[in-house]
Amino acid sequence: MNELTPLSATTAGTPVRAVNPKNTETAKEFEAMFLGQMTKMMLESVQKGDNFNGGAGEEMFQGVLAEKLGTEIANRGGIGLAPSVLDSILKLQQGQ
Repeated sequence: MNELTPLSATTAGTPVRAVNPKNTETAKEFEAMFLGQMTKMMLESVQKGDNFNGGAGEEMFQGVLAEKLGTEIANRGGIGLAPSVLDSILKLQQGQ
C-alpha cells in the first residue's frame, strides 16, 4: 500500500517533511469516518423489499456495517481524501 504523503511535499524543489505517524493515522481515520457516513447514507436510501430485507437485525447493525465498510475502503486506498487531510493538518500545525 502506498504511504500517505502531504501534497505539498510532492511539488518540485520542496524538501520532503518528516510526517508524524499520528498525523497520518488521523488523516486515514478521517477518510474512513467520511466513507462510513457516506456508506450509511447510501444503505439508508436502498428500498427494502423482498430481496433486501434483513428485518430488525439489519436495522440494528446497519450502522456497524457502514462503519466497517468505510474503514475497509480507506484501508484499501480510499478515495484520495487522506492525503489532502494530511496536508491540511501539516499546514495547521505550521501556522499557515
